[in-house]
Amino acid sequence: MPMSRDLLRLADSVLLPGFQGRTPPDWLRRRLAEGLAGVVLFSRNIESWSQVAELTAALRAENPAVLVGTDEETGEVTRFEVAGGSTRPGPYALGVVDDVELTEALAADLGRDLAAAGITIDFAPSADVNSNPDNPVIGLRSFGAESELVARHTRAFVRGLQSARVAACAKHFPGHGDTSVDSHHGVPVVGGDIEQALRPFAAAIDEGVRAVMTGHLLVPSHDPSAPATLSHKVLTGLLRDELGFEGMIITDGIEMAAVSGAYGIGGASARAIAAGADAICVGGEHSDEATAVGVRDAIANAVADGLLPEERLADAARRVTELGAWAAGTGVPGAGPGGSGDTPVVDGPPVSRATGC
Repeated sequence: MPMSRDLLRLADSVLLPGFQGRTPPDWLRRRLAEGLAGVVLFSRNIESWSQVAELTAALRAENPAVLVGTDEETGEVTRFEVAGGSTRPGPYALGVVDDVELTEALAADLGRDLAAAGITIDFAPSADVNSNPDNPVIGLRSFGAESELVARHTRAFVRGLQSARVAACAKHFPGHGDTSVDSHHGVPVVGGDIEQALRPFAAAIDEGVRAVMTGHLLVPSHDPSAPATLSHKVLTGLLRDELGFEGMIITDGIEMAAVSGAYGIGGASARAIAAGADAICVGGEHSDEATAVGVRDAIANAVADGLLPEERLADAARRVTELGAWAAGTGVPGAGPGGSGDTPVVDGPPVSRATGC
């Protein structure tokens, strides 16, 4: 069944795909001009701060409100400093020192560098309370194992990053810390009461965080039938209604097995929007035009088939557009840290996982 151009454009307006190369391919330029929401940059897209500034300027020429996201958590998860590792201490080290002014200053400094390179949303901080020593994916990415510690440093990081007008994104809601399975490969289960896990997210929301990233986690206490990313009870009932979050909800990499395994990338994307997500992050290893088109078409078909209310899709698109408009106030991207833009960032083995966020 042919889709209307307006419906396809609406579906495009909630997608942030990845792509190959250090300059925008023709398909990406064309799709941005036609309404694609934005992109996610991985280490494969990054050579230097100045190169990223040129890349993002080219993207912005096609869509002035484009969202450009990346995972720059500091510490072991970095996209800009893959070759030698991050020059900034990571969350765990900041938690050990437990100086919230230092955390805020570090995040503000990071935000200035990212803004200069044209990044508009940083998928950080990790608001996960790393309370399970067998956790295979969070570890040093967390500020610590105690919820109040994580909450106060999450607040500080959000405050610092957004002082540079780069949107912070607290992740992985409702908390990936108390798990023993990596959602890249399976479905982690969060057992028992999640009150402690929620405290850092509540703190981030109170601080005005602009975005929250979902975790591909099964939370039986709230919904035993679907991972959080695909759960209306978790995203709408808990995050929106109970915690009062009004910003943009973005998925973790939708190609990850915990959600795509059962429904495919397109099916998982449509279900995530129906559950309450506003933006779809896709593009780890799936970073070509065919994947982006497939996800767009799956979302549009879900509307046509009555599985996804068009009003829900329109509401998601509105929240993405509002964040893009906020981020567009950052001004013209500069050259990079220190103003020179000449610091090389050589691609190499990623410090952390190459897919997902």
